[in-house]
Amino acid sequence: MKTIDRRSFLESATAVAAVAALRPRPAAAAGGGMKKALYVSMLPEKLGYRERFQMALDAGFEGIEVGTITDPKVAEEIKEAAAKTGLKIHSVMNADHWKYPLSSTDPAVVAKSVAGMEASLRNAKLWGADSVLLVPAVVNPETSYKEAWTRSQKVIKERILPLAQELKVVIGMEEVWNKFLLSPLEMARYVDEFLSPYVKAYLDVGNMVFYGYPQDWVRTLGPRINRVHLKDFHVDRDKGRFEWKNLGEGDVDWPEVRKAFSEVGYEGWVTAELEDGDAAYLKDVAVRIDRFLAGQKPFVKA
Repeated sequence: MKTIDRRSFLESATAVAAVAALRPRPAAAAGGGMKKALYVSMLPEKLGYRERFQMALDAGFEGIEVGTITDPKVAEEIKEAAAKTGLKIHSVMNADHWKYPLSSTDPAVVAKSVAGMEASLRNAKLWGADSVLLVPAVVNPETSYKEAWTRSQKVIKERILPLAQELKVVIGMEEVWNKFLLSPLEMARYVDEFLSPYVKAYLDVGNMVFYGYPQDWVRTLGPRINRVHLKDFHVDRDKGRFEWKNLGEGDVDWPEVRKAFSEVGYEGWVTAELEDGDAAYLKDVAVRIDRFLAGQKPFVKA
């Protein structure tokens, strides 16, 4: 966040190296290789969780990411659905980081955000997941970039990280058009400054297409990557058109992204975060992910 002289740079590099030594390499999936999952919102909401989870399995997915649940009965229903179907809940997407950002100046807003993360972390523990996605801060007219950095780090270190360490659940920081952590270099530095193996990066392949290249983010973040979201994005600057796309139909260079993941040794979960659809649509998404994992383009027009 400030100009760094040679001595400061060397000290920073030493600290980063120490953190890298603390961090375990990304966990390999059972049997080796990445495992594919989907976000729960891709499944029909009208179905019960057991039916939804079975639908995901039938489509070819091995795992699922679920949003924060504050109702204990619903949380138990989800746990039971996973146990009976065998679908692995690998991550929880925190729910209250946008409406109640950790970077707010209002203590009541921050308290609600912290409570949301506490619920997410306890959800993860209950369901056997070891990761929670967090959007750490939001830059807006009331909160400068520097303030977002310092405030969010302070709250996470003092009020969230201790519980994550106790429960052994990793906090995965995501960049999601929150006007914060706009480059992989910043994301790497932000994560490293926590000096904790329980703070890593949750990389969304589609989120940075508007102003960067996901393969660059993968290579820069390397072993900091804890989880991955898959979606595609198309930018048509001439027409002022920006669209979310199914895998392989946007601007992401999927074979290059796959190559980058291989280079950094990532073998964790990859989770589709797309629109919902029927069984045929879900099976098609699963096939597209398989093609991506094989180093091919997920979709080729006839």
